[in-house]
Amino acid sequence: MSEPHAMQTEPGFGIPDPEDLESIQGKVSEAEWALRCQLAAVYRLCAIYGWTDLVFTHISVRLPDEPNAKGEMEERFLINPYGLLFQEITATSLVKVDLNGNICQDTPYFINPAGFTIHSAVHMAREDAGCVIHLHTPYGIAVSAQKDGLRRYSQFSMQVFNDLAYHDYEGIALDLDERERIVNDMGTKSLLMLRNHGTLSLGPNCAIAFLRMYFLENACKAQILAQSVGSTEALHEEPSEMADRVGTQSAPAFVQGMGDNLVWPGLIRHLKRTNPGYDK
Repeated sequence: MSEPHAMQTEPGFGIPDPEDLESIQGKVSEAEWALRCQLAAVYRLCAIYGWTDLVFTHISVRLPDEPNAKGEMEERFLINPYGLLFQEITATSLVKVDLNGNICQDTPYFINPAGFTIHSAVHMAREDAGCVIHLHTPYGIAVSAQKDGLRRYSQFSMQVFNDLAYHDYEGIALDLDERERIVNDMGTKSLLMLRNHGTLSLGPNCAIAFLRMYFLENACKAQILAQSVGSTEALHEEPSEMADRVGTQSAPAFVQGMGDNLVWPGLIRHLKRTNPGYDK
């Protein structure tokens, strides 16, 4: 394995088309290749659902630990190359990095350091963060800008309400010191609203992280649509006790494998029909 490259922050010209890359299947472990395929699938699914911001948000996956140049076991992660759209991400094009964002493979690509600041914070602190999704969608940002945050206006919102934390805006995430504050604000929750910024979900795998984000994003969309009536007095908000009940009822979708076994396979079938090639 080649030594990590220094984190690259300056874009070059002529970023390669991922379809022109030679596949690295067989050149990495089976476990890594499987995770590369799953992560590439999440990127393309986010594109299908319209959860993109050109090249400016990120999804990451924790890899099995690997020895570094000194022979010491070290955490490694996969994240998107800076400059590729979500709908064109492939398993081969994903970039392997360490906790400091140093690139740990031979690749023609570089990464966005601001993106990995947030992701590394969550991966470092949470053993259950196998996959971390961070988005900048109009509905998610619109709710993040509201003083009261997510409201109990819909079943979507009540499914995630008690699993959602908040982190105040600190500008573009270039300061590594912010990682500690992100972790403290998130606590043991699986979802985070970054105020005036966007949304974040985590899960032990890609399937669960994606499903959690699906509910959160739909909760935000439903809230903005409901608020379009122009008066909060016209809206009915369920009491907190109902959010407790619905959250408990919804738990099997996240913690008992429904997301992995029911939702994810269907999403992959849909992806293969509509945007094949992610697993190359």
